[in-house]
Amino acid sequence: MSVVPTAVLIDGEVGGDVRRPSHDVGHVTHSHPEVTSAQVTHDPSITFEEYLYYAEITRKEEEASNALYLSRRGPSTVQNLVKRTLFKSDNPPPPPTVDADAAAHEKSGDEKVADEKPSNGSTTAIITGVTADEWKQASRALRTAGWGGVFYLITTDILGPFTTPWAFAQMGYGPGVALYTVFGIMSYYSGYLLWKAFLDLDSDKYPVRGYGDLYYRVFGPLSRHLINFSQGLQLLLFVSVLILGTGQAISQISKGPPPDPNDPNAVPSNGLCFVACLVITMSAGFILGQIRTLAKFSWLANIAVYINLLVIFICMGVAANSLPNFTATAGTFGPDFVEGPIRTFAGTPPDGFASGGSGFIGSLNGLNQAVYSFGGCMVFAAFMAEMRHPHDFWKSLLIAEIFIYVVYLFFGIFIYSYQGQFTFIPVMQGLSPYAWQTATNIMGLFTAMIAACLYGNIGLKVLYVELLQEVFNAPPLTASAGKWLWAALIPIYWAVAFIIAAAIPQFSNVSGFIGALFILSFTYTLPALLSLGFNIKKDAMTEQERFDPITKTYNYTDSGFKRFARGFLKRPFFNTWNIIYLLGGLATTGLGMYSSIEGLIAGFEGRTVATSFGCATPV
Repeated sequence: MSVVPTAVLIDGEVGGDVRRPSHDVGHVTHSHPEVTSAQVTHDPSITFEEYLYYAEITRKEEEASNALYLSRRGPSTVQNLVKRTLFKSDNPPPPPTVDADAAAHEKSGDEKVADEKPSNGSTTAIITGVTADEWKQASRALRTAGWGGVFYLITTDILGPFTTPWAFAQMGYGPGVALYTVFGIMSYYSGYLLWKAFLDLDSDKYPVRGYGDLYYRVFGPLSRHLINFSQGLQLLLFVSVLILGTGQAISQISKGPPPDPNDPNAVPSNGLCFVACLVITMSAGFILGQIRTLAKFSWLANIAVYINLLVIFICMGVAANSLPNFTATAGTFGPDFVEGPIRTFAGTPPDGFASGGSGFIGSLNGLNQAVYSFGGCMVFAAFMAEMRHPHDFWKSLLIAEIFIYVVYLFFGIFIYSYQGQFTFIPVMQGLSPYAWQTATNIMGLFTAMIAACLYGNIGLKVLYVELLQEVFNAPPLTASAGKWLWAALIPIYWAVAFIIAAAIPQFSNVSGFIGALFILSFTYTLPALLSLGFNIKKDAMTEQERFDPITKTYNYTDSGFKRFARGFLKRPFFNTWNIIYLLGGLATTGLGMYSSIEGLIAGFEGRTVATSFGCATPV
C-alpha cells in the first residue's frame, strides 16, 4: 500500500503556506470574475450547509466541463489514443464560467485584496491580489486525472498479494475465498460511502484534500486531529513492519547458499546478527528519508509496481517446482513446522496445521491479513481530489476492486496449493532455492525501501503539520528552518520505528495487529461512521431552510434531538445498516487485535527463535 497525506501538498511538500482565496462576502458584476480575500485552511465558522452549497455549484461546472472535454477529445479509437499519448493532447478544457445565479454573492472581478488575518483562531495562510477565476483555474489545474488513471492509482495503492497465501493457509480454501469475497465487496461499499460524501462536500472554493478533511466537515476539528494522528501512527508502524521484512531479507541473503547435504563437514551459516540487519535498514532510512518531496519518489514507485509483478510470477514458478523453505517456517513458527508432508484443507485447518495459531485464533490471524490486503480507503479522498470528473470515481473503484480480488484469489490459492501449511509470510522468503530466494529478496528490498521511505515521508509530515506546526508553531517545511528541523527529525523517526521492529520481531503478528487496529478501522468502520453523520446532517435540512451566500448564514428551523431524529428517519434502513456495519467493524477490530496479541504472546513464549534485540534470525 502507498499512502498520501491528508494535509495539503504544496509543490510536493506538506506544511508550506496554503494559498487559497477566501469566502468573504461581496457583490458581482456580469462582466468581471469574482475576487476573494484571505482564505483559511480549516475555518470552524464555515457551516456544513455552506460546504454543500459550493459543492453543488462545482459538480454542475464539472459536468459541463467534462461534456465539453469529451466532445473535444472525440471517440476513443486506437488512432486517437495513440495521438493523445504521443502528442500529449489530452488536456481538459478550462472550467466553464459559473452562471450569474450561482455567483450572485461574489465580489467584483477588478478588485484586489489586501492581506488580512482571520480572527477566529483557525489555521490560515494569507494571499494578496487573487481573483476567483485565478483560484478556480489553480484549483482545477490539480484535477486532471481521468477515471482510467485513478484505476491505476487505486490498484497500485491496494494491491499487495505477498501476504495472501499465508492468509489462505490459516483459513483453508473455503473460508479464505468467502472472507476475501466479503471484504472485497465491503471495501467497495466503503469506497462508495466516501465517494458520496466527497461529491457533496468538495468544491473549488473549499477543496477536500484527504480523509481528515471529510471528517472535519461533518464532525468538527477534533475528529480531523484524531484521524490525522491515527494515520501518522499507522504509517510509523508500517515503517516498522517494512524494517522487519527487509531485515529478514538481508538476513537470508547473508546466510549464503545452504551447505552441501553430501558433505558431512559442512556447517550452515548463521549469517549476520538479525538486529544488525535491522540496523542496516534503519541506517538506509536515515539517508533516504532526507528526501522531502514526494515527486522524487514517483518514478521509483512506478518501477516498483512492475518489480512486484515480476516477483509474483517468479514466486508462482518456483513454488510449483520446489519444496517450501522449512528452515524459515521452523524458525518463525516453531517445531511443528520443521518439515513434513504438505497438507491443504478445504475448511479450517486442524490443530498443528496453521502457523498463525490453532482453530479460531489462526483463522482470525488469517482474517487480519485479508483486511490488510484490501486497505486503501484512507487515500480515496486524495485520489478523488485529483480527478477531472470525480463523479466517475465509482468506475475506477469497481474495476480496481474486481481486478485486485481476482489477483488475490488466484495467487493465494496457487501458492497455498503447492506449499500448504508451510506457506510463509512474505511469500518470497518462503522459497527454498537460494538463487531464486536471493533474487526475489533483492527485488523486495528495493520495493520495500521505497515503500518505507514513502510511508516515513508522509507519516512524519502528517505529525509535523498536526503536532509541531499547529501546537508548537514550528516553521513550514518550505522555510530554511523547517528543512533543518526535518533533517534532524528523520533519524529520530526511523530510530523509533527500528525500536518497535527490533522489540517485536514477528512479521505476521505485527502486520496483523496493524491491519486490525488501523486498516480495518480506516477501510470499514470509519467510512460507516462518516456516512451516518453526513446523511443525518444532510437529511435534517428542510425546504424552508436556505443558505444565504451574502451573509454566510443558514436559517435553521430547529436544533437538537428533533433535528437529529428527522435526519435519521429520512432513510432509516440505510442508516440502520450503517450502524450495523459500524458495529461489525468494531467487533472485527476487537477480534483481530485479540488474535494478534495472542500470537505475539505465543511468539515471546518461545515459538519463534527470534527474540527482542537478539541475533537469532526468524528466517
